[in-house]
Amino acid sequence: MSNPTIVATCYAVNPYKGSEDGMGWNFVYQIARFNTVFAITRENNQEAIEKYMRHNPDPVYDNITFLYFDLPYWMRFWKKGGRGAMLYYYMWQKGIVKFIQNKKLIFDIAHNVNFHNDWTPSFLYQLKKPMVWGPVGHHPAIPKTYLQLATTTFKLKDKATWYIKKAFWKWSPALHKTIKNASHIWCMNTGVPEVLKLENDSFSVFPSVASEDFYTDIIPKKAHFNLISVGRFVPLKGFDLSLHAFAAFINSLTISEKKACHLTLVGSGNEIGLYRTIIAQNEMESYVTIIEWIDRAELMKLYEQSAIFLFPSHEGAGMVVAEALSFGLPVICLDNQGPGQYIDENCGFAIPEAPYMETILGLKTAIQKLYSSPNLLYQMSGNARKKYQERFTWNSRGEYLQTIYNQLHPCES
Repeated sequence: MSNPTIVATCYAVNPYKGSEDGMGWNFVYQIARFNTVFAITRENNQEAIEKYMRHNPDPVYDNITFLYFDLPYWMRFWKKGGRGAMLYYYMWQKGIVKFIQNKKLIFDIAHNVNFHNDWTPSFLYQLKKPMVWGPVGHHPAIPKTYLQLATTTFKLKDKATWYIKKAFWKWSPALHKTIKNASHIWCMNTGVPEVLKLENDSFSVFPSVASEDFYTDIIPKKAHFNLISVGRFVPLKGFDLSLHAFAAFINSLTISEKKACHLTLVGSGNEIGLYRTIIAQNEMESYVTIIEWIDRAELMKLYEQSAIFLFPSHEGAGMVVAEALSFGLPVICLDNQGPGQYIDENCGFAIPEAPYMETILGLKTAIQKLYSSPNLLYQMSGNARKKYQERFTWNSRGEYLQTIYNQLHPCES
């Protein structure tokens, strides 16, 4: 028996982007390293995919057939960018089953790959084939202490979203059928089996985030103490904590010491006004740079020039953490169900969740330790790079996924 043929539904796929889009591309590529794959994604991804494959030829592409599907315009005219994305994704997932059936594809395993979480169901079980669901993510509720600076609008929206999630977990027949009929559920973190009440051996917990290896040189000692934070400028990412912690650190230094220290925030979003206010209030204009957009290649250069990745995010994943580790950057994060589950004392600091000011002090203390001890910083940098090589390469994700497929479709040696 040969390796299985996979139907992989990937709502977001773009090899030129990071985050969810980049994850979609890399998972398709990793599936194709071992198997034939029909990869189904949205029509608006076609141009980028075909351009990248033309400019970056690879024999692995021979194993991939991309198919493009969208609902009719009259069913999606209201969707604008991220607005309505989750609702449209739900509808797209329902429609894709008929699309696959009409194509009369011959395959062994159906895999719902990306853009999902533990409260949005998949309908691929209706294809009556072994189904892999995941990596499935879980974002725990943001602790109230970290919403002190959030707007009332955001707090109301966040609370409403949490009620919706609870409603799906408790009452969604489609979600319950997804859980019941999935042959294997790949959980990104321990929060997923907890909220979905998974009890049998049909699931596993393994990080989904990974990164291409952009950095092959021996990690040098850095001449400057540059910190970097990357992500959307939204309360979920906790960049207000980054700024307050850096303010506490930078303002404890002498003027000459300050000159060698800098924090760069890379991203965009509604919180930028708040961040600029925090910077002004703490007189950090000379020591903090905000970059609202940057080409991905330029972002990689920023990682290379940095010494620490500061990421007190409340989310349950974080693709940028894998990127930072690949450049040998020690990570300072929160000890939560996201980065806190895989950042250990050898490659960074996972600060326990605590009241707001205590958390800032914990983050500041971690920054101070790395600043005060170049040898510790250098040692942690090497360990961060080692952690990436052992755990966060895309090839390791592909090999892990293949073990799942082989359990569902054993191959003769």
